[in-house]
Amino acid sequence: MPRVLVITPDYPPAHGGIQTLMGKLAELLPVPALELVTLNAPGADVYDAGRPVAVLRVRAGSGARRIRIAALSARALERATWRRPDVALLGHVAVAPVGALLRGLGIPTVTYAHAEEFRVSPRRTAFGMRHTDAVIAISRHTERMARAVGAAADRVHLIHHGVDPPPVGTGPPRRDPEPPTVLTVARMQDPHKGHDVMLQAMSLVRRRLPDARWVVLGDGPLRPRYEDLARRLGVDGAVSFMGAVGDGERDAWLRRAHVFAMPTRLPDGNRGGEGFGIAYLEAAAYGLPVIAANAGGAVDAVDPGRTGLLIDPTDHTQVADALVSLLAAPDKARVMGARGAEWATRFPWQRTADQVAAVLEPVASHGVRR
Repeated sequence: MPRVLVITPDYPPAHGGIQTLMGKLAELLPVPALELVTLNAPGADVYDAGRPVAVLRVRAGSGARRIRIAALSARALERATWRRPDVALLGHVAVAPVGALLRGLGIPTVTYAHAEEFRVSPRRTAFGMRHTDAVIAISRHTERMARAVGAAADRVHLIHHGVDPPPVGTGPPRRDPEPPTVLTVARMQDPHKGHDVMLQAMSLVRRRLPDARWVVLGDGPLRPRYEDLARRLGVDGAVSFMGAVGDGERDAWLRRAHVFAMPTRLPDGNRGGEGFGIAYLEAAAYGLPVIAANAGGAVDAVDPGRTGLLIDPTDHTQVADALVSLLAAPDKARVMGARGAEWATRFPWQRTADQVAAVLEPVASHGVRR
């Protein structure tokens, strides 16, 4: 098995899909020698102490992300030059430039492709997709974008995220005593997550199901805008913005809610957006039917018609109809949720880690490909 150096700006205890992915890979990759270089974060000492992987934290302050990435890249280059790993796994194209330098030193790289980077940093992302020995795409949506910017088809590998099962001994979810409850778990940082469309949809849902409510877990700079929109639409009494919560409270809501909904959209019509959507699988694992977009990476996280419904994320009327179709038919929702729980068992994190290892090994063996 190869010696692997993981270079990622996104890593726990910071929250987010990429952070969760990198944390799971650090724990589960079946390689005997793995080191990880990442940025420092509050609570990092406690988090790192409880895990077997060797983590080098770069203390780069709280300035602009590009400055912190530069500091991370410099330290990663120094570490790689000294340790000479067999392969480097880049968690984000933000560190693609250092990846190119590593390849110049004869160290092959494997680069993760997510989604939003194709829209936000198109030049760097295209560079990263072309100047690496293999690309790991987290969805078919991401795979298409990687190939569109020049990644060689034989170097792109589709590997989905995984999901943790509910804690053992927690028992079945208790939903019936609650009023019809829709749950969304998403930071209010990116407009494409669909909070605005959900608010418009809830204004229609309440006309047909007056006691329906929407619970939102997550915080961010867009929260005041959404709270104002809720007041203007007259649904503020039916919407609970809970802010950032811990895993325990999130899991409690996953057990209490009746439907999970997150109608993420593609910001410019074809690039970026949701790369995959671990949140959909987490909801399914708890027996929740999900409502997701019919475009982007979310399509890979849902078995349409069986574990959830795929809708046009720009059409709040269609979102409302989907919500009512499940909230007003508890038996239908329960059957769909049960299928979702079975569906989620097909995505264990260990499978993800094993598939990543299966990409790293031949890249390490064959060296840099020109």
